[in-house]
Amino acid sequence: MIEPKITFIGAGSTVFAKNLLGDILSFPELADSTISLHDIDEERLRTTEIVAHRLAQILDAHPTIEATTDRRAALDGADYAISMFQVAGYKPGTVIDFQIPRRYGLRQTIADTLGIGGIMRGLRTIPVLLEMCRDMEELCPDVTFLNYVNPMAMNCWAISRASKINTVGLCHSVQGTAKGLARDIGVPIGEINYLCAGINHLAFYLRFERKTKDGVQDLYPLIRQVVEKGRVPNWNRVRYEMLARLGYFVTESSEHFSEYVPWFIKRDHPDLIERFNIPLDEYIRRCEAQIKAWELMQEELENPGSLSEESLREALRTTDVTPAIVEHLVRTFEDIDKVTISGEYPHRSSTAWRRARSGWSTATCPIGA
Repeated sequence: MIEPKITFIGAGSTVFAKNLLGDILSFPELADSTISLHDIDEERLRTTEIVAHRLAQILDAHPTIEATTDRRAALDGADYAISMFQVAGYKPGTVIDFQIPRRYGLRQTIADTLGIGGIMRGLRTIPVLLEMCRDMEELCPDVTFLNYVNPMAMNCWAISRASKINTVGLCHSVQGTAKGLARDIGVPIGEINYLCAGINHLAFYLRFERKTKDGVQDLYPLIRQVVEKGRVPNWNRVRYEMLARLGYFVTESSEHFSEYVPWFIKRDHPDLIERFNIPLDEYIRRCEAQIKAWELMQEELENPGSLSEESLREALRTTDVTPAIVEHLVRTFEDIDKVTISGEYPHRSSTAWRRARSGWSTATCPIGA
């Protein structure tokens, strides 16, 4: 059997690439694949290559790993291509997407999917994606293209109109939200099954349930009790409000959803911002904290044991982010040298699972684009 070639475009997103590789290499059918890593940043690409080799060793997988700054070489003969990049990066891209609209009274939370920020990101990104698709039409016309790049709906829409490349949009919000709901209702995520439907970055759980000795238990009554008993997390008020209004829980974060619809961020109703705890402009501060954390984590990835949890906490104390964000980044650091397999794939072999029990966690889930 010819082993598949899987190309990562934007592989310098090291933590993200590592998480995807953890899932990919856990499958016996993919453990001997050719993994082609591409990025325009040689330093970040080198870090990802180091991590990929280490991960393969931990998983007892034997992929052929190659790294290149030549995108066409990376795509040549690919069976699968995965995109994970941001055109213009945090600076100037994200910063400008927030600063200019704010001058004219337009406030945003994340600005990567809809609204003026999403539109401008789309205008920067779509030409690059279509150029990539032209390369794929020439070099790997039968490829399956898995796109993680935002604005997801705009990007996939553009590709569907301008290219014949088979494309699927992906996001980790479905299983991420499921885990959050599991914590809110006190039910282990491993016991939960759900049916989710919608479009990428806007889907709802039609069923949220678990099997018991007496049959299938609908868990929505427990989710509604979170509201009834006043246990709604402060950072998640928007989604629980939508549950009360629509009867279904949305996959996207309160921060995301608040700028997807016209009901929460209103110039003449600042009371809504306070009432629903909407973190306007917080994403900028979070990005700066993530950049600082990455600078420290990169050394840890290349030279394990060089960074302590306390030194990371100390560095992040100088950033203007919430304690919850600091804890998230610290947890990311704690998991940086571990390999766990996501629970999103029902056909996982028990052999692959046992091989990776020491694992690095990941979250990847296909949603219709």
